[in-house]
Amino acid sequence: MANIYQQGLDKGPANYEPLTPLAFLRKTALVYPDHPAVVYHAVRRTWAETYARCFMLAGGLARCGIGRGDTVAIVAANIPEMFEAHFGVPMCGAVLNTINTRLDAEMIGFILNHGEAKAVLVDPEFSEVVERAIRISGRDMLVIDIEDISFEGGKRIGTMTYTELLAGSDPDYEWVMPRDDWDPISLNYTSGTTGNPKGVVYHHRGAHLNAVSNIATWAMPHHAVYLWTLPMFHCNGWCFPWTLAANAGTAVCLRAVRADVVFDLIGHEKVTHFCGAPIVMNMLANAPDHLKHRIRNPLKAMTAGAAPPASVIEKMEAMGVEITHVYGLTETYGPSVICMPQRGWQGLPPDRLARLKARQGVANMALDDLMVADPETMQPVPEDGTTIGEIFMRGNCVMKGYLKNPSATEEAFRGGWFASGDLAVRHPDGYVEIKDRSKDIIISGGENISSIEVEDVLYRHPDIMEAAVVARPDERWGETPCAFVTLKDGRTLGADEVIAFCRENMAHYKAPRHVVFGPLPKTSTGKIQKFQLRERAREV
Repeated sequence: MANIYQQGLDKGPANYEPLTPLAFLRKTALVYPDHPAVVYHAVRRTWAETYARCFMLAGGLARCGIGRGDTVAIVAANIPEMFEAHFGVPMCGAVLNTINTRLDAEMIGFILNHGEAKAVLVDPEFSEVVERAIRISGRDMLVIDIEDISFEGGKRIGTMTYTELLAGSDPDYEWVMPRDDWDPISLNYTSGTTGNPKGVVYHHRGAHLNAVSNIATWAMPHHAVYLWTLPMFHCNGWCFPWTLAANAGTAVCLRAVRADVVFDLIGHEKVTHFCGAPIVMNMLANAPDHLKHRIRNPLKAMTAGAAPPASVIEKMEAMGVEITHVYGLTETYGPSVICMPQRGWQGLPPDRLARLKARQGVANMALDDLMVADPETMQPVPEDGTTIGEIFMRGNCVMKGYLKNPSATEEAFRGGWFASGDLAVRHPDGYVEIKDRSKDIIISGGENISSIEVEDVLYRHPDIMEAAVVARPDERWGETPCAFVTLKDGRTLGADEVIAFCRENMAHYKAPRHVVFGPLPKTSTGKIQKFQLRERAREV
């Protein structure tokens, strides 16, 4: 029987609208039309101008027959057109597929085919690889060339330019809102290091909520100036294109992440925020001192993608950058867990504070729940900081599922939770700390050894630039840690010295038994490819 709150209280256009980050763009353009939205070399556009261009992009695509449920891919660096695509493509009802610019033609071709792209926007820097990818895909699609006067090289491979597409928009076009906030807004592909990548589908609701959560959990002030050191192709730039629209901030674009360029833009544009993987933080922390002096205003950085060594956090904060460590996966819209600072941490020694900040933390505003549990029984592990379990998550910032892969979706969603595959402990204060990927834990003589813990010690050595630790088969112990190390330029170090350093700073059984020097293999997103290192460790 209906209760009193089910009578005459129906939802309608006046009191209900699907959640979508597209609404942020419209409101910010109305309230702050003259505030800078995008900066890129000589290009400086306001929010009113950016909104107009996104509107024309949507209208141009619609005029070409692109609409609801169609996939529009883009292969581009962090340039203004990439930023605009995050709004213009879904404004015509289509789904945006940002493709990793570091992939080869075969993998891009697979993605174009699997995602059934009807159109692709192409940055001139990647025109040749995309041309081959389109040929490999065998798809007949609309190809649009982005023109960038700041880039020399590339060639036209499409039937029209981005400028021509915008010029062909119908001035009377009305951009479309999602019918439901469960409608797809974007398609992102996982790294695919051991096979073809999986297509992760985001919905408008999750994009909206995670964009707002970025502001709240990072305490972003209005009109933040954000530097694009994080690829926008990676989890839609952790939802920050939409965050900047909600924040009425400024997107400072750049084509390539180099220490000199990053520090120049930080100083010249008065950057307040930027994001990046630990490898980016490590590059900046080890940059020449004369570059670091260009930081003249409060600066915050968010890092994720791999567990950052505490030593890297300590170095970044020593040069005036406040680090926020976050954690998430492609399947959770990027960051969904955040290491929120506590009052009790104030005044702690820098090394102790860095260790606390290296933990992954607690669920952000958009994630409903987070647990560390036994993957077999699904029972939460004790909050003792030592018992290892798998991280499980659920909430509005978990993907719709994997495109055209119901079996993988079913495997990922277990007992009403998303299974991350990451192994972690939970501390008495509720903060989660990753110990390893489930496949990366080292079991030596029956003892679990966290490769991340060993790597954290290695990064403290003043001569080591990068480090990765994997299991090496051992007849006596089953497995032992094997370290792969890249030294800083001009430094020399022996394997015995590395092993001795580790033994001085951790339990002896956790220290690596073997050390290999040289460059580390990385994925196209900068993550170290441990599966290759495991193969090499067997040969040591």
